[in-house]
Amino acid sequence: MDAVSHRILVMGVSGCGKSHIGQQLAAALNAKFIDGDDYHPPANVAKMASGTPLDDDDRQGWLETLAELFADHRQQNVSVVIACSGLKHRYRDCLRQGDSALRILYLEGDQTLLRERLETREGHFFKGENMLASQLADLEPPGESEAVTVSIALSPPEIVSRFTSALSATLNHSSRTPSL
Repeated sequence: MDAVSHRILVMGVSGCGKSHIGQQLAAALNAKFIDGDDYHPPANVAKMASGTPLDDDDRQGWLETLAELFADHRQQNVSVVIACSGLKHRYRDCLRQGDSALRILYLEGDQTLLRERLETREGHFFKGENMLASQLADLEPPGESEAVTVSIALSPPEIVSRFTSALSATLNHSSRTPSL
């Protein structure tokens, strides 16, 4: 029997901890971790570094690249965790083109906590209060059946534990066969 592999999106607005949680989740699942930010084209990075929010056109090619990464890992039956904002439903639909069974961890946080985290973060190209406000305005939180939502107020180990527990419960439920 083939080993179970997963393609997992860790999503949320900037400052929610996608990369940090994604790395810990990947380690817990023995999966590869990819930071979606590393795949932004230079024009997107320059735009964000100047404090200008990205628009849908800016994000399209980037999302297609990440969907290809999900597809490559699915075809190889290899687990991967990708951190990507995934703000809008249509963005997540694009990512699902790489794997229709994409699992999603949505890191939810309030604006005050997110702002505090962004103010203390060094060396990242995402800058400015208006960029956070833009992301929060664009955010379409995933529906309950689409994702596991966890508060960023929890500790990283607890966030990872809640998601892996939900993932295990889903797998156990789907592997059960009805008794005759």
